[in-house]
Amino acid sequence: MIGVLLMAYGTPRGLDEVEAFYTHIRGGRAPSAELLANLRARYEAIGGRTPLLDITRQQACALEMALGAGYRVFVGMKHWHPYIGDVVADMEAASIREAVAVALAPHYSALSVGAYIDAVSRAAASIQFRFVKSWHLQPAYLQAVASHVLDACKNFAPEAVVFTAHSLPRRILEQGDPYVDQLQATAHAVADRLDLSRCLFSFQSAGATPEPWLGPDILAIIDQLAAEGVRRMLVAPIGFISDHLEILYDLDVQARQRADERGIELRRTESLNTDPKLIQALKSGVLES
Repeated sequence: MIGVLLMAYGTPRGLDEVEAFYTHIRGGRAPSAELLANLRARYEAIGGRTPLLDITRQQACALEMALGAGYRVFVGMKHWHPYIGDVVADMEAASIREAVAVALAPHYSALSVGAYIDAVSRAAASIQFRFVKSWHLQPAYLQAVASHVLDACKNFAPEAVVFTAHSLPRRILEQGDPYVDQLQATAHAVADRLDLSRCLFSFQSAGATPEPWLGPDILAIIDQLAAEGVRRMLVAPIGFISDHLEILYDLDVQARQRADERGIELRRTESLNTDPKLIQALKSGVLES
């Protein structure tokens, strides 16, 4: 039996878990009252929780069915239950000795996907893991993104399509990190498939730290487009595959509010979630690892 470990960021199950969740993200350092209040307010604005864990489990079930006999798929989270380390222990208890680990983020960075790999490596005592470090050009993934852009354009004619991904500290550029290049490769591949007339790239969800983060930020792009007279824009968050805080709040609440204030109608593509093409991309990544 070959194990497959699907890994996602994690999400609190309710407002009472937000502080502990945030503390874990910060490496055990409790957030200030201001930072905690800000994060709680974001969760409150979307109903107190996100469906990320539920969606990831659904993806795992679909992937296990797609892989067929001989594979068992597990779900582990980096910053909340079920933690990656605990799930690796469960895999060992289930007599898994060979496994493939896949972070549910298509683009590699040492600060993002690399951290998932480190978590697995620290936990794995008897399992021989292979890692899918990136899958940003998997044909089925590109097809899924492209089809979601087309779906969003039905009865809507955007003057600009803006691809987004999670921002990271700018210092990764000095370290030769492939993150930005892989994002650009995905964006160009999708744009070429669809022959888009106007597309831009932006980052979102930068962390609350004083160091410089990758930009331009999506809010700055909205301001730019408004100044140019654009009145309809489509956001395609290619760096994310599932509904979670960065989609449901950062885009659906914060970015849309900015767009409304600037007189722009902002729509976004639906998250891939359990799209069969996404599951095929994950399957291909596992089998090719």
